[in-house]
Amino acid sequence: MDTFFIAHGSVSMVVDETIPARSFLQSWKSDTMPETPKAILMISGHWDTDAPTVNLIDGTNDTIHDFTGFPEFFYQLKYPAPGAPHLAQRVKELLDTSGFGPVEEDKARGLDHGAWVQLMLMYPEATIPVCQLSVQNGKSAEYHYNLGKALAPLRDEGVLIIGSGNVTHNLEAVGPNDGPIPKWASDFDTWFKDALLNGRYDEVNNCEKAPGMKMNHPSPDHLFPLHVALGAAGNGAKATLIHHSWTNSVISYASYRFTAAQ
Repeated sequence: MDTFFIAHGSVSMVVDETIPARSFLQSWKSDTMPETPKAILMISGHWDTDAPTVNLIDGTNDTIHDFTGFPEFFYQLKYPAPGAPHLAQRVKELLDTSGFGPVEEDKARGLDHGAWVQLMLMYPEATIPVCQLSVQNGKSAEYHYNLGKALAPLRDEGVLIIGSGNVTHNLEAVGPNDGPIPKWASDFDTWFKDALLNGRYDEVNNCEKAPGMKMNHPSPDHLFPLHVALGAAGNGAKATLIHHSWTNSVISYASYRFTAAQ
């Protein structure tokens, strides 16, 4: 299994056909990932905890509507994917033995919109078991890369690992979908793309020092899932840009595939 960083946006992407990333996600199985995974591990920027935590759900995942200001329709949406308790235990085992423990369990939390919005378009049948893993805002990009490396064995066990966030994510600066992209956002997006595609992973893993980091990420939670996915692909992985678009002037939908070295 390759690993992926998939950009996510607002819940409106479920129905808004003007958002370019929507068609990209809808064609996921035909164009990007024809192989059906046994389970999915989602690392979403919308779940931040002090210690790594998995949602261990024996049954159906609840759909968390962690957003405000939308029409009632969006709060009725459900993505009833089964939980993946065995995957949750396996993630705990891998992280605990690699020095990232003690990993905690949350037996009540379902899937936040950083997980289910994409999956609703990618796998609308909601039949594949899904487990979520949290990020730690108080840690570094390098920490999350190394955490991802500890999860690499999952790729050989039929698990699809997806980091969900955005390369640029400053909600205080959002504008209209057809508005101009400010230079500070496009420059950071380009810096990240060049670093990833040219294998400059030391720079990626020290992105706190990158020009424009604070402007694009007042909080790093939406960037750290990329580092987990990159680390999970293993040393020498190759990055490929598989989608690129913008909404709200400052939200990049750059999405990447990470292929393990042969």
